[in-house]
Amino acid sequence: MKENSGQDRKQKIRDKYKGTDVSEIEIIPAKPIVDFTESGGIRRVAAYVRVSTDNDEQTLSYELQKNYYTEYITGHPGWEFVGIYADEGISGTSITHRKGMLQMIEDCKAGKIDLILTKSIARFARNIVDCLSVIDLLKNLEPPVGVQFEADNIYTLDNNGRMILTILASVAEEESHSKSVIMNWSIERRFRKGLFLTPELLGYDRDEEGDLIVNDDEAETVKAIYYLYLNGVSFSEIAELLKAYKRKTKQGSYEWSASTLAEIVANERHCGDIRAWKTFTPNFLTHKAKKNNGARTQFRRKNHHEAIVSRTVYDAANYLRASRSYAKKARPLPVLSVVDNGILRGYVPLDKDWTGFSKDEYQKASESVMSELENIRQIEYKVGLDMRGYEVVRSQYFATMKNPAMTIADGKLGFNTSCLKKFENVEYVELLLNSVNRCIAVRPCDQNNPNAIHWGRLREGRWCALSKSCRGLEKTLFDIMDWDKDLKYRFRGDFIEKDDQKVILFQLDEPEMVKTENIVLPPKDAESDNEAEITGRTVKQTIYILPPEWENTFGRQITSIVEVNLLEQRHYAADWDVLRPAKELAEYSALTSEDLEELLYEARTIIERWPIPDEHGTGKSTDDGTEESADAATECGTDVGAGAEENGD
Repeated sequence: MKENSGQDRKQKIRDKYKGTDVSEIEIIPAKPIVDFTESGGIRRVAAYVRVSTDNDEQTLSYELQKNYYTEYITGHPGWEFVGIYADEGISGTSITHRKGMLQMIEDCKAGKIDLILTKSIARFARNIVDCLSVIDLLKNLEPPVGVQFEADNIYTLDNNGRMILTILASVAEEESHSKSVIMNWSIERRFRKGLFLTPELLGYDRDEEGDLIVNDDEAETVKAIYYLYLNGVSFSEIAELLKAYKRKTKQGSYEWSASTLAEIVANERHCGDIRAWKTFTPNFLTHKAKKNNGARTQFRRKNHHEAIVSRTVYDAANYLRASRSYAKKARPLPVLSVVDNGILRGYVPLDKDWTGFSKDEYQKASESVMSELENIRQIEYKVGLDMRGYEVVRSQYFATMKNPAMTIADGKLGFNTSCLKKFENVEYVELLLNSVNRCIAVRPCDQNNPNAIHWGRLREGRWCALSKSCRGLEKTLFDIMDWDKDLKYRFRGDFIEKDDQKVILFQLDEPEMVKTENIVLPPKDAESDNEAEITGRTVKQTIYILPPEWENTFGRQITSIVEVNLLEQRHYAADWDVLRPAKELAEYSALTSEDLEELLYEARTIIERWPIPDEHGTGKSTDDGTEESADAATECGTDVGAGAEENGD
């Protein structure tokens, strides 16, 4: 029975596909594809032309293409000339910025075009994805819009042309890639020979040979920007000042912004240098620029052209710009200083947000007051404190919540509650670094101290620690200590007091290192209703890392003075003077307070020379420019006038 039923089913299928009487079938023919050359066919015709650059040779090609298609279409019987859609000086690897192409697509969607003529696939698009997607979009419109590639003899409404179109579009894309490689190679050869590109920049013009020459009027604007910024005037305030005085940008506009001024300050050409390949384009199709942080070779030449500001001023301004959280008008630019006596001799005050001093400068600052007393100190130590017989027992081997602790990780600085309890009723502290002893000191300070850290707050009668941003401090310590940026560093503190003088010391050489990793726990019960328990859940695991040099050190005898420097300070017999002010070291500072005063005075002098705009926005000179200029600057939110008077003008 089963065999017979199977045979019957197969026979029915065979009978079904023998067909029926053709006389019973009505055939409705498809609309024929109209040859684009037929005068009785397509009526509305446009052309698309493109050149990739705007040099003279390409401009000639551009105009020839436009003239050719205008004459060709208007001279063809039965065709209605829609127009020429053109992009000049635009790459064909993306349609994103091709206004002509985008407008043509919109007009096709609106039913204004039946046929598009273009020279070749390479002129239409060098990106295979863009090329095929645009063609498919036009083909699927109602009515469909065809594209005729003359040089390639391809008509997109012809079904046989898609494979050839795909191949040729791939070739065009690869050609563009090859040109990009060759161009980058050529540019690099130019840079290696010292032939740099010099785009327009405020403060400079170009002579007949393309070399940069100073524009005196614009240079005054540049100097004022640098000098005011170094004296604590924000970019926003400077922008308002420039607007009030109708100072022009390089593009001739009166509109200034904080971001524009930041770019001016960051440009090394203002100090006479030039640096090439600050940005690069990793993808030749998208043309999206990316900041070059070491991914490509860079080229820099010092003293390439006449400087507008000194290299010292340029460097100081960019140190200030890099420390974004550093905004203190009372002391806009730190000066390297050191405590010259007392228990904190050799300690340098730290600003948690400042990155402008190098590890060598911190080292020199500490050594400048310690070297002359080093021999005496060691002699006193050997006589007064004999550590023979003592053994090393590291505090890190013992867990305790009662000891002061400091943590640095991910740009954050934290202290535990024990630190706050040691400094009762102290809200603000100052950090100091001794690069010789590799130690950080914490001492109480006033709120008005430029380096003050608000480390705790009293809440409901209890002191609560505050986590603070410390990008500058983190960079400084990680450079000095050569730490791993992926780790958290925790330090046990040593609280030392004498009478009413208190200080907490953190030895940097022996931190606790902590690493946090995500791990997947093994599954628990396969029959559980909780999916996370079946598959295993991801949790954070804290890993404590001990340095290899600690191996076999528990109980090791003390043989070095270095191992007891904290103990030495605990037994310090001289004048403590914990709050002794640090003295400035002008020789290790980029700009001293006197230097900043001179720059402020020069900035004010420059502003006084600027014409004061009248109510119509035009400039006018004054008989007494000093007073009126100062008033105008003050109205713009700056303290230029008052600051100069306070500095002895």
